Amino acid sequence: MNETTNPFEAMIAQYQEMAKALNPAMESFTPKGFETLWPTMPKDMMEMFFGKTLNKDGLDAKTRLLLTLGALTVLGAQAESQIRMTVRHLLEAGAKKQEIVETIGQMSMFAGIPAMTKAMELVQDVLDANEESDT
Repeated sequence: MNETTNPFEAMIAQYQEMAKALNPAMESFTPKGFETLWPTMPKDMMEMFFGKTLNKDGLDAKTRLLLTLGALTVLGAQAESQIRMTVRHLLEAGAKKQEIVETIGQMSMFAGIPAMTKAMELVQDVLDANEESDT
């Protein structure tokens, strides 16, 4: 290892080579492809798990998911899979595009413009895929 190599980058490269050696199919693995294995829960199920079933005066599933999206944005929009899945579930829970975008926009005050921009890009991917599946 030379002096200019970042030790973390070297470690990641070593792990990638090891994964390729153990399973050549890992070379083309992408976490985004793995997301499709996790189904979107039906709205009624989300309401039962995350909504007012146990707490009649509590937050509904859509509001809880909007809060989750806000939190994931404030954390720097690093959890890409979780953001995309949350948006899929938000759409199923009845959230409108404007509500989703406003939630992320509000977080720019706390997370900064780069995090907001990254979250918006991830949301746009989901919205585009959702429009394609609707046609």
